[in-house]
Amino acid sequence: MNLLPFFKAILDEDKAPVVICDLSHTIIYMNPTACERYAGQGGADLLGKSLLECHNAKSNDMINRVIGWFRKSPDNNRIFTFRNEKEDKDVYMVALRDEKGTLIGYYEKHEYRSRETDTRYNLI
Repeated sequence: MNLLPFFKAILDEDKAPVVICDLSHTIIYMNPTACERYAGQGGADLLGKSLLECHNAKSNDMINRVIGWFRKSPDNNRIFTFRNEKEDKDVYMVALRDEKGTLIGYYEKHEYRSRETDTRYNLI
């Protein structure tokens, strides 16, 4: 069974932005939320471009340092990068590995901390 369409569907439905990069820092996937969030920087046109072009030198240095840390051990897979108080979320860089544990890329994970305001199972 090909699971790729299922994984893409999960990412496409995520309400948090998801931007996936390969080890050359090329943006290979953005979910619809990421395309909307980063519309001012190019949105979907960022696909195929370097993530490093979207950041300043200090951020690029940290991104490269994290990639180095990911490479040191297959247990180094997630690191906290910053807290956004305004949006009540924490942001992480997460390693992407193949079946053998080889590092193949990374993505930024947004974890919102605000409580859900909708009612449970609101089918209306």
